[in-house]
Amino acid sequence: MQPSAAPDLADLAHTHARPAQWLATATATAAVVALAGLLQPGPAGAAATPATAPSPAPAPEAAGAAYPLDCGGAPHRVAKRASGDLDGDGNPETVAVVHCEAGSGTPPSGVYVLTRGKQAGAPARVVATLVAPELLKSVTDFSVRGGAVHATLLGYSSPDVPSCCPDEKEQVSWHWKGGAFVRTGQAEARGA
Repeated sequence: MQPSAAPDLADLAHTHARPAQWLATATATAAVVALAGLLQPGPAGAAATPATAPSPAPAPEAAGAAYPLDCGGAPHRVAKRASGDLDGDGNPETVAVVHCEAGSGTPPSGVYVLTRGKQAGAPARVVATLVAPELLKSVTDFSVRGGAVHATLLGYSSPDVPSCCPDEKEQVSWHWKGGAFVRTGQAEARGA
């Protein structure tokens, strides 16, 4: 019979853990876990604390922007404006309803999305046209809420409809999706 290569258990008596050793091991493990929890970065995408969070830039001013609007030499007027974060970047955009100044009647409106100028102090710039004046629409019930632009558009079913009395009405909204503004809405004809 060959002797066993394994040591005799009596020789390993010094390896038996005693309660004091277990307590020391548990204390050291708890200390390491607590320290790791303190040094661990916060979850990805977590909001910064108020003391370190950058404040959002102010909404762009609608008055000084250059609108793609041909008024034939007459001035234009910003009739309505609203601001909100439309693209989710944490900074507000401004949406402006603009039309040419007219001596009488209701000139068609354009609806434009503005962002801040590229340099500090530069005027706001138009980054999207939601309603072009060529569509001959008037804009009512206009707002920015919930990250979307909402408006009621009044228009004409034919050139024979008097300009005083639009006969078409649409409730529309635009949401930022996939790098562009996507329009949703519902048209309703008005009875004569």
